[in-house]
Amino acid sequence: MSTTTQNIDTNAAAPVADLRDCGPEGCAIDWLSSKRHATEVDDITAFTQFTLEQGWGDGLPAIPPTEARVREFLAASERYPDEIICTLPPNNAECTVEKIAINAVMAGAQPESMGLLIAALEAMAAPDFELFGQNATTAPVVPLMLVNGPIRDALDIPYRHGCLGGDATSALAIGRAVRLVMRNVAGQVVNVTSQSTFGTPGRVAGILFGEWEERSPWAPLAERRGVHGDAVTVYGTMGTMNILDTTSQTGPEFLEMIGKSLGYPGANGFNTSMPYAEILVAINPVWAQIIHRDVPQLEDVQEQIWRWSSLGADYLTTNHREQLEALGRVIDGRVYLATTPQDVLVACCGGTGGLHATGFHSFGSCLTQTRAIPRSNANKMQTTT
Repeated sequence: MSTTTQNIDTNAAAPVADLRDCGPEGCAIDWLSSKRHATEVDDITAFTQFTLEQGWGDGLPAIPPTEARVREFLAASERYPDEIICTLPPNNAECTVEKIAINAVMAGAQPESMGLLIAALEAMAAPDFELFGQNATTAPVVPLMLVNGPIRDALDIPYRHGCLGGDATSALAIGRAVRLVMRNVAGQVVNVTSQSTFGTPGRVAGILFGEWEERSPWAPLAERRGVHGDAVTVYGTMGTMNILDTTSQTGPEFLEMIGKSLGYPGANGFNTSMPYAEILVAINPVWAQIIHRDVPQLEDVQEQIWRWSSLGADYLTTNHREQLEALGRVIDGRVYLATTPQDVLVACCGGTGGLHATGFHSFGSCLTQTRAIPRSNANKMQTTT
């Protein structure tokens, strides 16, 4: 991955200290290590074509990552450009702060999003998240990012109406930045390192949204997972699944409908190659209040979804059922989508029109990760003025 270049002063005085506080105008030491390419910096159309020719682009318009733009993102990150954040498969490439900044510029993200991007990529690189399988599989799995804390508003991350698509916000570019990192650093390339049969739109734009904490009857998801304040939870999902219910009136009725809708034979959680699985459910604030009124304990909400999302073993094909029986996954004649009730993740978001929930089926071999998002001075100023 590369940056474009303007003018470099090769006669600059030698630095007297190890200073890395680079800004848009440069720095005492040139810490940027990526290869420079000369191009028309303001011609987005030409640069987008150039990214496709070089294998960097995703087909959407790309912002040229000039040195000045990259340094602006580095300054916002308050991290050293050559700091290695993680190693990303399938190429097992070292992902530095500089590489993240370059891809964030190209995606059109905000400089203030660097803290979120770094935290999310650290989470995705955790061994239990099993990013290698997600990046190389035939499945359309994509790491979903769910954000908690005040940073939701600082970065304009959608969590109300249309939070999964359709709300016009610059935060959409944050999800795209992660996808460009997966392409340009991790090396996820269709029909080369990735064998995804169909793929998903989420592999271009990403899936990024927040939890509507102010309307949720439950503690924020990240807090329930041990991280307070600004945090990102990454979850390997197969995509979104709409659940419509215009009939139910009580909490147990809504939970039964949600659970039964989630349990279909082709879900990865029922696959014989998956040793375990989680399930994430996004519930709109209207339903969430009704459910909390009738089922006050979140543990009981999880248990009911878990129970209703199971399938009778006899409903499956004979070969499928026999393989699951051999794995010990048939319990009292039923097969469960999620391994335990605790593996049912519940979040509150979406519009107040109600009528819908969204299910996110998991890849099946990855464990959800949550990381704190460090607050930069820029974000602190935005949220305190």
